[in-house]
Amino acid sequence: MKFKNILTVSALSLGLAGAVAQTAPAPAATPAAPAAPAAPQFTEAQALEAYGWYIGKSNGLAELEFTQAQVDSVIKGMMIAREGKESPHELQKIGPEIDKLLRAKQEKYTAKQKEKSAAEAEKLFSEVKKNPKVVALPSGVLYEIVQLGTGEYPKATDVVTVHYTGTLVNGTVFDTSLQPRQPGAPVEPAQFTLNEVIPGWTEGIQKINKGGKIKLYIPAALGYGEAGQGAIPPSSTLIFDVELIDVKAGAAAAPMEIPAPTATPPAVK
Repeated sequence: MKFKNILTVSALSLGLAGAVAQTAPAPAATPAAPAAPAAPQFTEAQALEAYGWYIGKSNGLAELEFTQAQVDSVIKGMMIAREGKESPHELQKIGPEIDKLLRAKQEKYTAKQKEKSAAEAEKLFSEVKKNPKVVALPSGVLYEIVQLGTGEYPKATDVVTVHYTGTLVNGTVFDTSLQPRQPGAPVEPAQFTLNEVIPGWTEGIQKINKGGKIKLYIPAALGYGEAGQGAIPPSSTLIFDVELIDVKAGAAAAPMEIPAPTATPPAVK
């Protein structure tokens, strides 16, 4: 798990505009009364509580099933660091033990998640296959054509432009192009070469043509596998609602050039 930096700085740009009359200066405007400072929305204690939550969440304390005693030990180490003291143990020597502890917790979590995801996938696929509109591919991907398009079908090497929403089996949205990537940014579709994404997408999007909409049910093996990624837990089945906006031919692979011989080859005896 990557620790993200949440300490951000906002910069407020102030623009000064004015115009000088060529005849006589305009009368000065009456200065506005200074606005009263806004009351803080949160207390310092609340901000620090949220910071502590972020540290715990980012490091998977719940998923890795840290006990209260283990959390207390982590806090003890943080208090030592706060006091400006050195580590109570030599890091080069204790490092392997830290790695062993966290690896064991990660493996336990992954195994439990794999078992849970397998049960969810079996139930989901069993229900979805009852829908006569759903097609099951030999790979394990299921798809339903929600709306036929009118254009060409993409090839694996084509560049596609899409709007999509990805959800887990429990309905949690883990990614979507229908929301801005950054606050204030416009909503824009995603664009990528089809054979550079997860295999379930590469195969499934080729079943719809330009202008069409499709629903994909992708098993973990054709998604992000046992490792998962970001907000996607290990061994997760993925559900995507996709609108294929555009299809463009991908760049052709450059032909392989065979270098010319630099010298006359020796005669065969």
